Amino acid sequence: MTSNNSLDSQSLSKAKFIGELLVPVAPFDQKSGRETWTVAFAPDGSYFAWSQGHRIVRLVPWSKCLKNFGGEGSNRAGTRRLSRQNSEGGTVVPVGEPREHTIDCGDIVWGLAFGSSVPEKQSRCVNIEWHRFKFGQDQLLLATGLNNGRIKIWDVYTGKLLLNLMDHTDIVRDLTFAPDGSLMLVSASRDKTLRVWDLKDDGNMVKVLRSHQNWVYCSAFSPDSSVLCSVGAGKTVFLWDMDKYSLIRKLEGHHNDVVSCEFSPDGALLATASYDTRVIIWDPHMGTVLIELAHLFPPPSPIFAGGANDRWVRSVAFCHDGRHIASITDDRMVRFWTIDETSPQAIAPLTNGLCCAFSTDGSFLAAGSRDGSVHFWACPKSIASLQHLCRMALRRVMSTQQVQMLPIPPRIRSYLSYQDL
Repeated sequence: MTSNNSLDSQSLSKAKFIGELLVPVAPFDQKSGRETWTVAFAPDGSYFAWSQGHRIVRLVPWSKCLKNFGGEGSNRAGTRRLSRQNSEGGTVVPVGEPREHTIDCGDIVWGLAFGSSVPEKQSRCVNIEWHRFKFGQDQLLLATGLNNGRIKIWDVYTGKLLLNLMDHTDIVRDLTFAPDGSLMLVSASRDKTLRVWDLKDDGNMVKVLRSHQNWVYCSAFSPDSSVLCSVGAGKTVFLWDMDKYSLIRKLEGHHNDVVSCEFSPDGALLATASYDTRVIIWDPHMGTVLIELAHLFPPPSPIFAGGANDRWVRSVAFCHDGRHIASITDDRMVRFWTIDETSPQAIAPLTNGLCCAFSTDGSFLAAGSRDGSVHFWACPKSIASLQHLCRMALRRVMSTQQVQMLPIPPRIRSYLSYQDL
């Protein structure tokens, strides 16, 4: 096995850097509050958003980013020009083209999430006359979680404020929309709760989920929107039934705070990142550990992993091909992994990284840092096998328990259950 601590190893390739989005540097920018806590891609790939610090969120057409990176050779001068452009400043944008927006949220932004509507789903709002949303039209919303506990909902196409949700009593650390287009939003807060909001019912709060004993850092929906994972200040991973709003099970295995989580595209795997220097890949259906991705070799003892170290994992993201995972750590590195290897496939330098997300097509990774900037790399290229594509197609509609009941050879059953990782 390749040592994860030997980052200059010949077996590790360097991820291709393609560009960055920078913010203007001023004396006050050196103070706390300029961190990029969240980066997000719109579900349809039309927009990229990031919290660049000091209350500001930037919404940039993703095609504009790619054009700039390619046209300028991904150099600093080109990306710096992009970060200072603003469609509200007089730039003429053709009709129908996505517009760039700079949004002042009124307080430090911790969480971001895009949500899109499904026109054929009807609103549950009784008084439709004063409903704020025009259903039946294409909609793209951006939810922002703020330092003061508020959640503000914005129209991505116009940059206008639509809703102001006020129920949390502390920082809203993370936001996630149900992928089914229902505009159900879940917020994770330092007030130790998760709250479920129905944006098709004018932001009505549907449920409060209480089981965390400390701050909640992150939550993520399964691809079919039936299960929610939540993690926070503590060693436990929580899985919730989002039809009944009840706790399914707790996953035990980390030795320090768990700060990031994400399901695989087929819902068969769950990745969680912790300050214990590890990313754990779970079978969420069975509650079992499938593989551990160690960022320190040899892995630290539980006592050391439970304290401060320079390998805290800050963020983890699943690529849309279902095979690649990215992680951000305090050792100034971005790592790209494949689900069947315990050593990184590629690495890249990143100082003070905080968060990461793959583009909608899985071709690029965006990572935010403490200075308000965002950096982009090309995802390592590999062609998925026909076996893997078939496995993903099957696992989108079948749980591990259902797969284990199939009258098929044990080896195939093991492969479909990801037991061979």
